[in-house]
Amino acid sequence: MITIACYMFSRKISLRFTHPLTTPIFTSTILIIFAFLLFNISYKDYSVAHQLITYWLGPATVALALPLYQHRKTLQKHFIPVLFGGAAGSMASIFSAIYLAKIFHLSKEIVNALTVKSVTTPVAVEVGKVIDADATIIAIMVILTGIFGAMFGGIFLAIVKVQHPVAKGLSFGVIAHGIGTAQAIKEGQIEGAVSGVAMALSAIITAMIIPLFY
Repeated sequence: MITIACYMFSRKISLRFTHPLTTPIFTSTILIIFAFLLFNISYKDYSVAHQLITYWLGPATVALALPLYQHRKTLQKHFIPVLFGGAAGSMASIFSAIYLAKIFHLSKEIVNALTVKSVTTPVAVEVGKVIDADATIIAIMVILTGIFGAMFGGIFLAIVKVQHPVAKGLSFGVIAHGIGTAQAIKEGQIEGAVSGVAMALSAIITAMIIPLFY
């Protein structure tokens, strides 16, 4: 009930005040953390209670197949750019995270977690097992990447004047996985469809490349 109430409230705020800081997933996360502290609720208790909502993540992800089907001709037309753009974006995300982390002398645990920050959590955690990364740190990095991608992705794309719906959808999906795809769907149906493909493509490439690299 806390989760649903916080999200509904955050969504109303987002519709009334359009701003990156009013992105529903960001504001609802802050509100839920505040509720934990206020009512002294442990995450262990909460994780048991939100299992039903977590279960519906599966069907919600599968439902992304609908915009893919509706815009299949557009995807077929731009198949090569999506394929190579997704691959390039995934590789850039992986190696920029590794080298930036090393520049700032971050620990090995943080470096390993950062390499999988741009793929959906279930895939990131499984890849993390192969490279000996901490699942908790991975989950934090993945969620933060998704939230900030959804919050500021649209602004950044506008600054660099990326307007093509396929390019925008590709950016959201490759960098900000499921959370970014949810935001891409708000941008438009084509953006959402391409983002769904990019999210899956990024997960496959990351799962293949990172274990080989390590």
